[in-house]
Amino acid sequence: MPVKEAVRRAGPSALIGLALVFGALSVGYAWGVARHLRQDARDMSRLFGYVFGGLSDPRPDAGTDALLELAAQIRALGIPIVVTDAAGRVAAFDNVPPAVATDTAAVHRFVARLDAVNEPIVQPGVGTIHYGSVPIARRLGLVAALQGGVLLCLVALVVWAVRSRVAAARDRLWVAMARESAHQLGTPLMSLTGWIAYLRENPGAPIGELADHLEADAERLQRVAKRFERIGRPPRPEPVALGAVAERVVRYFQQRLPTLANPVTLTLQAAGPGPTVAGDPVLVEWALEALVKNAVDALSGRGGRVEVRVEAGGDRAAARVSVRDDGPGIAAAVRA
Repeated sequence: MPVKEAVRRAGPSALIGLALVFGALSVGYAWGVARHLRQDARDMSRLFGYVFGGLSDPRPDAGTDALLELAAQIRALGIPIVVTDAAGRVAAFDNVPPAVATDTAAVHRFVARLDAVNEPIVQPGVGTIHYGSVPIARRLGLVAALQGGVLLCLVALVVWAVRSRVAAARDRLWVAMARESAHQLGTPLMSLTGWIAYLRENPGAPIGELADHLEADAERLQRVAKRFERIGRPPRPEPVALGAVAERVVRYFQQRLPTLANPVTLTLQAAGPGPTVAGDPVLVEWALEALVKNAVDALSGRGGRVEVRVEAGGDRAAARVSVRDDGPGIAAAVRA
């Protein structure tokens, strides 16, 4: 696990460093290729000048001299050339790799590679000229490979950033779930602890009344367990009586509100157990409890009034549940 964590932390820096290295190599190599291309352009212009000079020279041997000079310039450019006779035997070659020049079979394989690049020039009854491309063409391929490496590093960096963002969101979710679990379980557990202390101080207390309170706390724990069991599962819509849900939530909180110093009053306005809507009863009750708890927390240390209202909407399938309190509200700095 420590190794995995170290790799996760060092991964972005390594990718950025690798991308910078590839980028620097690509820029440097591209600059060298551009310099060679400029030189090749000057050489080609000079070749054209030799050709037209030979064509316009009135001397009988001017054309031959121009062709010889052209051949010398082609050799200087590094273009590989292999000449074979009419029988296919190698007659001459130039600018071929040293390992190929000493092996006849290797020369023929090299000829096949040249023919794959350029169509050979066939002179009937004389022979065939096989030629390749200038060396700068291979360097252009390396530039593309370096730029591809930079692109791969950037893509890997983006993938890492997205995964890190998802992992951070997942971690925040787990933290929120842990806090919510502690809150959901803490209330009934504290209540049970209080009843246990009460029984120890009052051994003769009526069991029937205490059993009702203990049963309510046990049911609360069961509902909390069901809620966390539903996390990650799709909702199961079924008829939900919003009035009954609100009454159950309000009754639960009313028994636990402060009544002496800074009392908090919680009231419910609902016309019976309805209206009925389609939803997940567990999640609906959980959401309403969260709203009521936030309202009660907003009145902590100052007291006040919380009102839960359940109303039917204009449409039979629509309803409205509102939770209002007379607390200080959201701070102006937070609203901004």
